[in-house]
Amino acid sequence: MESVLKDLNPVIQMLLLMASFSLLPFAFACLTSFLRFVIVFSILKTAMGTQQVPPSIVIIGLSIILTIYTMSGVFGKMYELGSVPYQKNGNITEAMVEGSKPLKEFMMKQTRQKDLEFFVSLSQSEPPATPEDVNFWSVAPAYIISELKTAFEIGFMVFVPFIVLDLVVANVLLALGMFMLSPTIISLPFKLLIFIAVDGWSLIVQGLVNSYN
Repeated sequence: MESVLKDLNPVIQMLLLMASFSLLPFAFACLTSFLRFVIVFSILKTAMGTQQVPPSIVIIGLSIILTIYTMSGVFGKMYELGSVPYQKNGNITEAMVEGSKPLKEFMMKQTRQKDLEFFVSLSQSEPPATPEDVNFWSVAPAYIISELKTAFEIGFMVFVPFIVLDLVVANVLLALGMFMLSPTIISLPFKLLIFIAVDGWSLIVQGLVNSYN
């Protein structure tokens, strides 16, 4: 496949490059650490019960900044490997193939083996002899599924303390006979107070960033 791409007409190579630019938002959102960050922050927002705070644009912005921070080394290697063949012979497709290798390596480190094995088996090709032989298009969906599982596991751990606090407040109000008072209204200030007291944002951000080290 790679040899076929390298032998393409330069005009077709340029068209493929321009078409690939339209896939950059998808690649950034699904094939980087952005996926884990944005899911965990969204679950945290739901768990706290603050539907409009922080705004979605803030969550997305924070996720983008943290993604650039955690992926800076990978992006640097992609540029270095991709620029060599392009400067040498001007082959765009070869530059794209070489530049995608660090990203594939990053994804494989975060991918569960059984997910990767499943998509490799779907390709109906010979089993790869080495990790380098695994097709990029087999790694990508396996990485997404693995990241979704990891993000929801972290989100569950974040959600549990807030549920416990909601249950405690609901039982207290029930014991006092305050049936008409919504437990959410009472528990929200306590959620915010406890979250601030334990420096929750810092703990969650540090934990997510360190999960990629």
